[in-house]
Order: sequence, then structure tokens, then C-alpha cells
Amino acid sequence: MRNNRVLFLVEAAIFSALAILLDVLPFLSFKLWAQGGSVSFSMVPVFIMAFRWGIKGGVVTGLLLGFYQILAGAYIVTPVQTFLDYIVAFGVIGIAGIVTKQVWEAAAARDNKSLLIWIVTGVFVGSLLRFLSHFIAGIIFYGTLAPEGMSVWFYSLTYNGGYMLPTFVLCSIILGLLFIQRPALLTQKGS
Repeated sequence: MRNNRVLFLVEAAIFSALAILLDVLPFLSFKLWAQGGSVSFSMVPVFIMAFRWGIKGGVVTGLLLGFYQILAGAYIVTPVQTFLDYIVAFGVIGIAGIVTKQVWEAAAARDNKSLLIWIVTGVFVGSLLRFLSHFIAGIIFYGTLAPEGMSVWFYSLTYNGGYMLPTFVLCSIILGLLFIQRPALLTQKGS
């Protein structure tokens, strides 16, 4: 049991560090907007932890990624905006772990179709929740940036959807290929 706790902490630290690295390396992410928002692979390690360890693993790794984002030079307007855009937005990615049991069962049965469906479902849940956090922050804090005549909610929808939708698709493809090719990556070996 103790080995699993140590393994969990080590993996959370490694995967969150990998996530920030995937986001800050210019050839691994595509920045779309001046105020933030990029299409990147940075959520992949968070999803891996969510599918390996469940919600707890994903949320802890996502929270660490959010803190690293702040340390790496986040776009900060207010403390509440920072909390919504970095702590909440990256932490909720880990809720993808809600389908961990189904992912594990599909992988054990070598049912690639079900495995892919559950992976995409988990990635959708995590991506949607992250999007909603950014969307709410956009409405509250970035309304003044909306072009003349455009509603604030539509501006936030297009701004945040512009990078979150491609990121969702990219993460789904990468994780689907990864776990179909190497389903053993879903198991913990620290027992």
C-alpha cells in the first residue's frame, strides 16, 4: 500500500512536469491568442493520470499543472480570474477519471472500440469542464476585449472554443492511439 502512495506521488509530479513542458515548448504547442489559450498536448499527461489513478490522480496532476502555469507566466487579471483560469480549469481536467473503471475493463477485454469510446468520453468530460471554467472567466473578466457589437458570451465562446475544441480532438487521438497500442500503460506496478 505504501509503495502505491509513493508511486502515485512520483507519477503526479512527473506527469505534471511533463504537461507544463509540453505546453511551454514552442514546437509542441500553438498559441492562438495574446491573452492565452493554445492548442497543445499539455492535457495528455493529466488524462493519463486520470485513466491510471482515477479522479484523484487526474485532479492532483491538473492542479499541479495549473500552479506551474501560474509560475511560468500566467495572464493574471485578478485573484478570482487566476483561480478560475488556472486552478479550477486545470484541476477539473482530472474529472475525466470518472470513466477509469470502464477504460480499464475495455483494455483488459482488448475491446478497442469500447476502449476508444471511453477514452473519448473521459477526454470530452475533462475538456468540457476546462472549457466551462475558461468560458465563465471570459464572460466575467474579459468582456472589455470583445469586439464592438459582439456579445460577451459569444466572444468567450469563440475565444475559448477556438483552442479547446482542437485540443480535445488532438488529445482524444493521441490517447486513443497510445492506449490501444499499449494498454498496459493503464496499470500501476507499485504494489
